[in-house]
Amino acid sequence: MSLSITKTLMLALMSILLAASLMAFPQEALEGSVRGLQIWWDVVFPSLLPFFIVSELLIGFGVVTFIGALLEPLMRPLFRVPGVGGFVWAMGLASGNPAGAKITARLRQENKVSRIEAERLVSFTSSSNPLFIFGAIAVGFFHNASLGIVLATAHYFGNIIVGLIMRFHGRGEEASSSSEKPKITGIVVAFKLLHQERIKDGRPIGQLLGDAVQSSVRTLLMIGGFIILFSVLNKILSLVGIVSLLSSIFSILLTLFHLPNELDASLISGLFEMTLGAQMASETGTVGLFEQVVVTSFILAFSGFSIQGQVASILAETDIRFKPFFIARLIHGFFSAFFVFLLWHPLYLNQQSTGEEWVAIPVFLRNSTDTWFNSTWNVILEFGSLFTLFMLITFIAITARRALTQTR
Repeated sequence: MSLSITKTLMLALMSILLAASLMAFPQEALEGSVRGLQIWWDVVFPSLLPFFIVSELLIGFGVVTFIGALLEPLMRPLFRVPGVGGFVWAMGLASGNPAGAKITARLRQENKVSRIEAERLVSFTSSSNPLFIFGAIAVGFFHNASLGIVLATAHYFGNIIVGLIMRFHGRGEEASSSSEKPKITGIVVAFKLLHQERIKDGRPIGQLLGDAVQSSVRTLLMIGGFIILFSVLNKILSLVGIVSLLSSIFSILLTLFHLPNELDASLISGLFEMTLGAQMASETGTVGLFEQVVVTSFILAFSGFSIQGQVASILAETDIRFKPFFIARLIHGFFSAFFVFLLWHPLYLNQQSTGEEWVAIPVFLRNSTDTWFNSTWNVILEFGSLFTLFMLITFIAITARRALTQTR
């Protein structure tokens, strides 16, 4: 039996088992589906859509080309990617997963990066945004904003290390198929490139805005489907005993890293959906806070199969391979957990022992951090559903109008 036929049989069998599980546990599947839909409707859609739209506009107006020309001398030596990688990195950090993959794929479609450069870029520009780390994880789950500093620092330091490691990815392929672009410096030259890019695009502002909304909403609809699917899948795996079976394996791995076995369930859940895994880790009261934060840091960096599935779907529209991204997530996970070991004393225990808040933390991150992130997160939770509804209506209106225009 060939490998292709075996793969076909395995995929068919998995689909049949999933369908049978949904019929056997309809109520639980509905609960998982509603939970995934609520996460997407209230949080993911309203928090990601503005960044997706803005990134499309910036690409269309040539601003990304302008930024890329200025950042070329920085991004090329460090990460072996063009200067536009700085824009992707900043947008990915600000908006969170899977914005880095979305913008990278868009740049690849525009031929602003090569395939190897895109694979390097998407590997270290995928991260959780600070609002999610501080608002949802530190304040929402752990009820301790001080942990946000540890988690965020470990998370973003880990991303930098991943970028430095992935700069060596594909060197042989790149050397034989492409050469590095010349470095372009100077604001005058950069501005000329910006103007040429806008003229080359040629779309009026109204059309560009409509295209940005349509493209962004379509991507978010796909993301919503993945969130719901993996939320249901995680629920089904718990019911059929797969999670219990995997627990014995992960208990051995946790023991190797001197972590308590009680965290195995949260780690397994986090491999599928990071929000649920982080929540379960924070609720495991039989272990110490340090161990909870280490596992949570790994889960946030690994991102879960749900987000990885979203990224794989986005990259499938291009020639960017998914394997380097997956390897980078494993590397990011281990480095983020390792950085928690290094930063736990200076960024958390030391400030707690002095009895003062935010010791050795910059002024702009002191007492106001807890209030700002908490209040911003609450605003998203309160008005996110209304924003989602409004933008979906706008998307339907734009699509219907263009369809009527084409039929005339």
